[in-house]
Amino acid sequence: MLPAVIKKNDTQAKWLIGIFSFVVFAVVVLLSKFKLNVELGFNVHVFAAANAVINTIIAILLIAALVVVKQGKYLLHKKLMMTALVLSIIFLVSYIAHHLLAGETKFGGTGAVKVLYLLILFTHIFLAAVILPFILFTAYRALTAEFATHKKLAKYTWPLWFYVAVTGPIVYLMISPYYN
Repeated sequence: MLPAVIKKNDTQAKWLIGIFSFVVFAVVVLLSKFKLNVELGFNVHVFAAANAVINTIIAILLIAALVVVKQGKYLLHKKLMMTALVLSIIFLVSYIAHHLLAGETKFGGTGAVKVLYLLILFTHIFLAAVILPFILFTAYRALTAEFATHKKLAKYTWPLWFYVAVTGPIVYLMISPYYN
């Protein structure tokens, strides 16, 4: 196993993770209330495409990290997971930029396709909204070398994060034909 990277301080970690998660959630919720009307000279939906690519890479990293940790390659696992975390931050910035610049897009499909889209979208949104603190607590347990707790949390966090990472590009592919 790897040594601790940070000193354990559960009280501070809970506060920092809680505040960060709340702020991110609040910003994302407030995005639907604002749209910047600026002309940037390029199609702002490039951010949505970038988000789909980033989410796809995150999903691949999550699979690779799962494979290597089962092989006992803990340092490689850590590098892959930290890369997934950094890409998630880049995704968040790009996501905010896209929604501020493009606003909301209505899905134009009908019938069973619309039902499928809405099912994927709602589960994606709900899980994306609640997964962040779990991801951060899971990472915190690894960084403090509490590997038994990390492993218990990861059994729940990993599949939910993976679902969000996979359904993000699916939502993009389904709604992108309706971008203005």
